[in-house]
Amino acid sequence: MKRQPSIDIVRGIVMIIMALDHVRDLMHVDSITQSPTDLTTTSPLLFFTRFVTHLCAPTFVFLAGTSVYLSLQNKNNLSKTRTFLLKRGLWLLVLEFTIVNFGLFFDIGFHSILFEVIATIGFGFIILSLLLKIRSQTLGFIGLFILFFHNLLPLIPFSENSIIKTVSKPFLSPTVFPFSGRAFIMGYPPIPWLGIMLVGFATGQFFELAEEKRKILFTKIGLSALALFTIIRFVNIYGDPALWTTQKNAAFSFLSFMNVTKYPPSLLFCLVTLGIMFLLLAFAEKLPIRIQKVALVYGKVPLFYFVVHFYVIHILTLLMLFTQGFSFSQFETGTFGRPKGMKSGFPLWTIYLIWIFVVALLYKPCQWYGKYKAENQHWWLKYI
Repeated sequence: MKRQPSIDIVRGIVMIIMALDHVRDLMHVDSITQSPTDLTTTSPLLFFTRFVTHLCAPTFVFLAGTSVYLSLQNKNNLSKTRTFLLKRGLWLLVLEFTIVNFGLFFDIGFHSILFEVIATIGFGFIILSLLLKIRSQTLGFIGLFILFFHNLLPLIPFSENSIIKTVSKPFLSPTVFPFSGRAFIMGYPPIPWLGIMLVGFATGQFFELAEEKRKILFTKIGLSALALFTIIRFVNIYGDPALWTTQKNAAFSFLSFMNVTKYPPSLLFCLVTLGIMFLLLAFAEKLPIRIQKVALVYGKVPLFYFVVHFYVIHILTLLMLFTQGFSFSQFETGTFGRPKGMKSGFPLWTIYLIWIFVVALLYKPCQWYGKYKAENQHWWLKYI
């Protein structure tokens, strides 16, 4: 089965969007003290600057599962695919806790260790490597079951100190484990994200359809997911731990309606983000050729881009702090270097300009690495 351009195009689009969220996280004037989804302090532009980037993580995880299915079909060798998945999963865990975490905090002492999207993909690969003998449709149903019902688990009245709750909590909800003056932060509880990956794996079979049939199917799935999101959200009983409420005006009531939970990804979060993703997959190869070409450059080298862009943004953050008059002794760990209790950072319009600069800066390196990867067969290229 040939490589599917729509996957790389969509992955590239969300990677471009992802950089906006990380520039905002590290450099926005209010990012350390305020949440962009706090309706008491946010603005519609700031809210949707954050909301649009919700699309990124579920798309990465979903398409990681899809790529595993397509790779399995191409190789037609279950044993080799399983071995590769296991090794790649372990490698991604190591990468997350070393190079990615250092790029995020620039803290040589690793006082905060985050389990985020790279680690959750690694965890998913390891679990998926053990499940490859199961029919893809069955894995898809298991994934859907997780997505639709994992929000019920916190409602089960287990004792706070019960062994079931103690063991399951870090796999299902964000958890912090302090140790030796440090903290291990389970930011991406792996079970809900595994559900997304399993659905992505099962969806891989749809890429065997002719392009027009696939476009129609993905359009129907995307619109159905968005319609289901709207219905469940309107009923306002289940699907997200944060219910929507009437706000001071219609615009903020709409923001409340759209304010779904990412940590962990709720059913409604998955419906709205994956619904949009399916529509992007349906029309990716109908986008203007120039947009396709640009997106493909980033989409073909996702891990390379992910790691490098963090270092670029963090270096820019330190330059920002120096130019704003802060000294190295004032930098704080755990806040990307931003001094606590002191105003630093740029307004939102500047964040957008820096985002465009970062994405443009990485275009040529990604283009070079994509070409190098395509022209060489070194074993380590499979892991980066």
